[in-house]
Amino acid sequence: MISKEICERVLAKAASTGADYAELFCENTLDQSVSLVGAKVDSVQDAEIAGAAVRVFKDLRCVMASTIDTSEAGLLRCAERAAAALGEGSANVSIVLRERLFGDIHPVRIVPTSVANADKVRFLKDACGAASGYHDAIRQVTGILLDVDHRVLIATSEGLYAQDRQIRTRLTVRAVAEANGETQTGVCSPGARVGMELFDTVDPRETGLHAARQAVTMAGAGYCPAGVMPVAIGSGFGGVIFHEACGHSLEATSVAYGNSQFCGKLGEKIANEKVTAIDDGTIPGAWGSINIDDEGTPAQRNVLIENGVLKSYMIDKFNARRMGMASTGSARRQSYSYMPTSRMTNTYIAAGTDADEDILGSIEYGLYAKEMGGGSVNPITGEFNFAVNEGYLVRGGKVCEPVRGASLVGKGSEIIQKIDMVGSGLAMGQGMCGSSSGSIPTNVGQPLIRVSSITVGGR
Repeated sequence: MISKEICERVLAKAASTGADYAELFCENTLDQSVSLVGAKVDSVQDAEIAGAAVRVFKDLRCVMASTIDTSEAGLLRCAERAAAALGEGSANVSIVLRERLFGDIHPVRIVPTSVANADKVRFLKDACGAASGYHDAIRQVTGILLDVDHRVLIATSEGLYAQDRQIRTRLTVRAVAEANGETQTGVCSPGARVGMELFDTVDPRETGLHAARQAVTMAGAGYCPAGVMPVAIGSGFGGVIFHEACGHSLEATSVAYGNSQFCGKLGEKIANEKVTAIDDGTIPGAWGSINIDDEGTPAQRNVLIENGVLKSYMIDKFNARRMGMASTGSARRQSYSYMPTSRMTNTYIAAGTDADEDILGSIEYGLYAKEMGGGSVNPITGEFNFAVNEGYLVRGGKVCEPVRGASLVGKGSEIIQKIDMVGSGLAMGQGMCGSSSGSIPTNVGQPLIRVSSITVGGR
């Protein structure tokens, strides 16, 4: 990408008005997607993102400028803008960079750009065909195969010069089913930080069948009754509740400014002792994993909560200054045009020791939220509202009829105290997380858990 010598000159220019830290972030990203509607190709898209950003710190001030001109002259102009915005002083700065190789714990065997679109269409047709043929209630099936090849270079006034390449592949199938004049949608979206070898472990047909089964089940379901009751939340994407209602409140983005329900609570018991929660960017091949974060700090395994006790936050370099703590390798950004900040990677509630049958068997009357959907949360208060994509009533410890229209309403700091049973079958689900630094890939996860009491929205 950009030579060390050019980076040194750019960083020196950026720090020329007195910055105590300067950073150059360059990226070149190729996004490719193929989509099907029914059995027909709907679109084939290629998008390339290329540009750079210069960021400077001085004490607790931070300025960033970005550009699409990655020539030396363009980068120097960008650095000059950042320096001018920071201050009017002058400094003679000499930067010496040394390349660092952090290794790659996510080897890619089949680079997606080397695979013909015809082969990608074949995977999609297998997935969509299986969904379409699942049941005559299926009205529409769409499929998208997305692959991303993200290359970054990070150079800093601390002497770092590092590069990374991040390849991800994801298949999404949506199926719409109709019953009694009403429609319901089922979705399945497996993905990983791998190439087209994703399909060594992901069966396209099973992905399509999963989406179709969910759509048909929910289309034939009655409405969920409302009330306060115990709820069992399924493994995998069920972890989205912890991610949203608690995870964002453990990011320095909120904590450093006093805008978190967990400010000042390190070392305190904030959850049931059965809850251990981890953010781990080092899981090989996982959707949210990184080798280095977007400030060049190596990925880490950060234990956030251990046996109910708050152990750490997720911290980026700038907010580390405000908090008087070290970066945890948590700085992430959608692209060069976004300011990086602390974000999650693969965030999950660790496996416990309770058997799934005991968790469900302990519920006399309640809800089994087998698969969660989207929702909203206030990171300051932790108050959330999440849809249940696939839910079932539980009576006498038995999973009974499916119900639709369910939602879970609560407050993160209260709910994690009410998680009183944690299963052993940890699973992960893939998603895209939006925040101030844009949309980034994150894993959420958990085993089956029981919340002893939560408000269920319904009819």
